[in-house]
Amino acid sequence: MKLSEKYHNEIFDFKGLWDIHSKCGLKIIQQNNKYIVIVTELYQDNPGTSITQASYILAKQICEKYGFSLENIVYVEHSPDMDSKLSFYDEEYFEVKFNDKQQADYRKLSKEEIKCLYK
Repeated sequence: MKLSEKYHNEIFDFKGLWDIHSKCGLKIIQQNNKYIVIVTELYQDNPGTSITQASYILAKQICEKYGFSLENIVYVEHSPDMDSKLSFYDEEYFEVKFNDKQQADYRKLSKEEIKCLYK
C-alpha cells in the first residue's frame, strides 16, 4: 500500500505473540527517503500483545503492509501518559533498532529528539 500523505495515522491490527489479535496506534511520517514509524501502546484498548513484547514482529508486519524495509525506517515506540502516580505510566518515546538476530535495542528519546520527529 502506498502512502499518499506526509502523515498517516491509523489503529493498526496486528498478530501478536502466538498470533493473538492485537492493536496499536500507528503514525507514519515521511521525511526525505525514510519513514518514521511510531507505534503507540493502547493499554486497555489493546486485546492482545503489547507493542514492546511484539517489537520485531510488529515492525515486520508494518513493513510488509506498506512495502518498507526495516533498514529504511526509524522505528519508535510511544507509551502515552496514563495520568498515574506510577512512573512507568509516564509518556515516553523509545527508538528501537533490531539486529540480525531480531533482538531489539532501545534508546529513550529526549524531548528535543521527539520534536524533531514531527518536523
